[in-house]
This record gives sequence, C-alpha cells and structure tokens, in this order.
Amino acid sequence: MYKDFANFIRLNKESLLEEWMAEMKKQTDPLIVQITSEVMYEETSKEFIDLIVSNVTEAGSAFNEKLDDYAEKIVHLGWSIHFVTTGLRIFGLLVYKAMRNEELFINRAENLEEDAYYRFESWLSSMYNQVVTAYANTWEKTVSIQKMALQELSAPLLPIFDKISVMPLIGTIDTERAKLIMENLLVGVVKNRSEVVLIDITGVPVVDTMVAHHIIQASEAVRLVGCQAMLVGIRPEIAQTIVALGIELDQIITTNTLKKGVERALLLTNRKIIEKEG
Repeated sequence: MYKDFANFIRLNKESLLEEWMAEMKKQTDPLIVQITSEVMYEETSKEFIDLIVSNVTEAGSAFNEKLDDYAEKIVHLGWSIHFVTTGLRIFGLLVYKAMRNEELFINRAENLEEDAYYRFESWLSSMYNQVVTAYANTWEKTVSIQKMALQELSAPLLPIFDKISVMPLIGTIDTERAKLIMENLLVGVVKNRSEVVLIDITGVPVVDTMVAHHIIQASEAVRLVGCQAMLVGIRPEIAQTIVALGIELDQIITTNTLKKGVERALLLTNRKIIEKEG
C-alpha cells in the first residue's frame, strides 16, 4: 500500500539525507553534538532513513527487530525523544515537499491527490507511533537495568576480614532501600559466614525514627542467623538526634568511627591489631 513512498525515498535517499541532516543540525541539542561524533551522527541518520524504507519493504518481525536495535542505539547515544520525534516530523515534511515537486501528488484529479496525501499521512503517523513506542520501551528497560545496578551498589556487603563484613551506607535511606539493605545483609552474612557485621552510616545525612527502626530490624535479623551487628560512624549530631527521639540501641554495639568498629570486631572474633616494632 505504501511502496510508492518507500521507493521514492530509496531513489532520492542521498538528497533527502543531505537536506534532512542540514535541517536537523539546526535542531541539535549541544549535548548530542558533544557525545556523538560527526561520523556516528551521519551513520545513525542513514540508518534512520533505511529504517523508514524497511518499514514497507520488510516483514513485520524483521522490521520490529531492526526498530528495537535502532531504538537501543539512540537511547545509548543520549538522543532525547523530542529530538527523535522532531527528526521524524522534519523528514516527513521534506519527503512530502519532494514528492510534490516530482508531481507525485499534482496533475491528478483532486480526489486522487487527497487520497495520496491521506495515505502518506497515515503511513507517517504509523511510523511515528512505532518509533515512539520502541524508544519508550527501550528507555524504560534501560532505566530499569540502571536502577537495579544502582540498588545493588547502594547497599553492598563487603568482607574485610575472615568472619567480619562491613556495609557502607551513603545517602538517604527510604523504605525501598531499607528492604534491600535487609536482604543484602542476610544473604551476605550467610554467604560470607560473618560473625560480626559493621553497618557504617558515616555517609547517611539524616537518621530519623524510620531509619533507626530499619537499622534495629536489620540488626535483629542478622542476630537470628548468628551474627553480631555493629553501628559505626555515629556523628555527634546523629547521636543527639537518636537521644532526642528516644530510640533504644541497647542491643547494638556502636562506635563513632569505622576504625574503632573494626578494632572492636576483631576483639569479638578473638583477634586484635598489634603494631609491629621497628
């Protein structure tokens, strides 16, 4: 149904690409220029036109696979959805203008010209929707993968000595992250056979009732699997907050620095640091 449009684009590919890239340079985000080389930008633009043609010339599954690959590429290049949709709109206008100049729409009966224009608009709208959907799906998947990676990095359990592990926490602790902390603590303690785990809150800006509650819960949970929890990195302002809130930390060993916490943990595992003489 739309093969005449695809054939026209294929036959006029070079001139359309040249015009389109000239127009897109006026729209280009400075950030895109910084992160995409000229060669990469041109190659990606050529792929875009090939993709449009393949929308008509290739089977549905083959085109969808191509579209997904292209969407993944432009998301990784940092091209915004606004830039992509603007590109598609400008390309459509250029193609329509070129087809009119080639008398593809004129010198016909009025109803035939309207029909051709309607078919072109339908084809372009369909292509627009497919590109936007593929981009959105790829973006969502990419964000989800990045979020999982950040979550894993946000609550790591690190074995520093035999039977001793430390979990350095940085940033705000919300309910979702607290669950991740609990899970990583329990799994890590069992995996590393830890007898003492140091929860380092040096990098946590605020310790309120909720944060303290989650820390107490985590400490009680690791104690059930045979591990002693220690809370280290308690700054004076956090100590004042804990006292003011009336939070009981009787069951948790606390120290103001990680160094003191490590020394205490070594004593709990029947070891100590001895300075070697000259």
